[in-house]
Amino acid sequence: MSLKVYNSLTRQKEEFKPINPPYVGMYVCGPTVSGESHLGHARPFITFDVVYRYLMHLGYKVRYVRNITDAGHFEEEGREAEDKISKKAVLEKLEPMELVQKYTNLYHWAMSQFNNLPPSIEPTATGHIVEQIEMIKKIIADGYAYEANGSVYFDVEKYNTDFSAKGQPYGILSGRVLEEQIESTRELDNQDEKRNKSDFALWKKAPAEHIMRWQSPWGEGFPGWHIECSAMSTKYLGEEFDIHGGGMDLQFPHHECEIAQSTVCNHKLPARYWLHNNMITINGKKMGKSYGNQIMLSQMFSGSHPLLDQPYAPSTIRFFILQSQYRSTLDFSNDALQGSEKALRRLMEAFEWLQQQDHIGSTGQVDPVLDEKVKKLVTEFDTFMNDDLNTAKVIANMFELVPIINSIKDKHIPAGALHTDTAGLLKKQLSIYILDIFALQSSKADNNHKLEGVLELLINIRKEAKSRKDFVTSDKIRNELAALGVQLKDEKDGGTSFTIQ
Repeated sequence: MSLKVYNSLTRQKEEFKPINPPYVGMYVCGPTVSGESHLGHARPFITFDVVYRYLMHLGYKVRYVRNITDAGHFEEEGREAEDKISKKAVLEKLEPMELVQKYTNLYHWAMSQFNNLPPSIEPTATGHIVEQIEMIKKIIADGYAYEANGSVYFDVEKYNTDFSAKGQPYGILSGRVLEEQIESTRELDNQDEKRNKSDFALWKKAPAEHIMRWQSPWGEGFPGWHIECSAMSTKYLGEEFDIHGGGMDLQFPHHECEIAQSTVCNHKLPARYWLHNNMITINGKKMGKSYGNQIMLSQMFSGSHPLLDQPYAPSTIRFFILQSQYRSTLDFSNDALQGSEKALRRLMEAFEWLQQQDHIGSTGQVDPVLDEKVKKLVTEFDTFMNDDLNTAKVIANMFELVPIINSIKDKHIPAGALHTDTAGLLKKQLSIYILDIFALQSSKADNNHKLEGVLELLINIRKEAKSRKDFVTSDKIRNELAALGVQLKDEKDGGTSFTIQ
C-alpha cells in the first residue's frame, strides 16, 4: 500500500507521488522567535518531525526546510498588524537580534527535549532580505503589486480576476470567496494606502521609531510576513516542491498569500501537497496569547503553570500529541496528559522487556490464532501510517500488543506460542515505530533530559551573572556544580559545555 495524505488544497486524500523520486522537498512554517514556544506550537513541530521520519523510513531522501521568522510585518486575521520582534525587543530592553537569538536557542532546546530531528535547512527571514526584495520587484513588474508611500502591497483583486480564469483563485486553499473576505475585513492600519481592503503588505515603510529596517528600492523598511516563506521555499526547494506543512491556523491568510505570491513569480503553484495539523485547545479554545491561556513548554516540563497539576516529561507530551491523528482536534487536560503518562510507561516497560529477550518464538507448538493476531496487529502499523499518517491507530494496535507481551513475560502465555518469524517481526516493528518514527523515550531518558534542562538553566543564569560582572554568583554556580561532579567549560565562541563525572 502506498502512502496517501490529505491534501488541504484538493480537500481529499491523495496518493503521495514526489516530483523527483526518491527526492522529497518539504517546507514547514517555523516559529516566530519573539517569545517562548507554547504547547500549541509543539503539535506542528512534532507532527512534521514524524512526517519527516516516516518519509525517510519509506526510503525517500528528504530535504526538510523549516524557517525561523525573525523579522516582518505580521498580518493576522482581525487584528492590527505588528512587528512582534521589534515590539518585544523594546519590552525586554534587548537588541532585536539578541532577542531573536535568545528565543531561537530556547526553541532549539525545547525541540531537543522532544527528540525532534533538526531540519535539513533552517533559514531565517533576516538572512534572506535580498531574495524577498527580488521577489517583490518581480511581482511589481508583472503588475500584481504597487508601491504606496514607501510600502508595497499585493493587489489581491487583480490577482483573483486574472487567476480565477486559470482555476487558481485567491482562496483556492482556504475555500474563502474573495467577496466574503472583503465584507468581513476590518479597517486596519494604513487602509488608506491600499487599493483594496484585501491587499496585503509585501514591504512596509519603517516609521522613525522602528528598530529593524533595511534599504530597498522603495526606501528603508522591512518585509511583510508572507513573502519570506515564498522566497525561502523557492530558493531551497525550487519553484515547485512536494509538501508544504503547518498549522491549520496558517491556511488563511499566510498560506493563501504564499500561493498567490509564488504563483505570480513562478507561474505554478508552489507545492503539490498541503498538510495542516489541527490545533491543541483548552476548553475548546485555541491556545494563544490573545486568549490568555498559553502554557509555555518550559512550564510544561517544570509544572509551573497554574493550569498544570504536575510537571510533564517531553515524551509524555509527544505521546499525548501522537495519540490523536494530526488532523483531529486535541483538547488539553491534566487527566489526558496523566493518562498518556501512565500509558507510555506501560508501553515502554513492555517494549523494553521484549527487546531484552532472545528466545521468544518457536517453530513448534505455535498458537495459530494468537500468532495470526500478533502478525495482523504489527503489519497494520504500516497500513495505518500509509493512510494519512494515522499515528492514533498505530498506538491503539500497540496497546493491544502490550497485554500479550506482558502475558508472555508473566508466563501466562508460553514463549513459544508465537512463530519465530512473528516474534521477530513484533520486535522489529515496535523498535522501528517507537524509537525511529515516533521517537519516544523511556522514563530514564526523560530524566536525563530534565537533568540537562536544569544544567542549561544554571549555565544561562551564570552567563547572565557574568554579563553583569556578578562574578560571585558566577563562581558559586561553577564551584557548586563541580562539587557535584559537573564540570563546566567556557568555550571560545562564548558558549559553555558541561561534562558529568
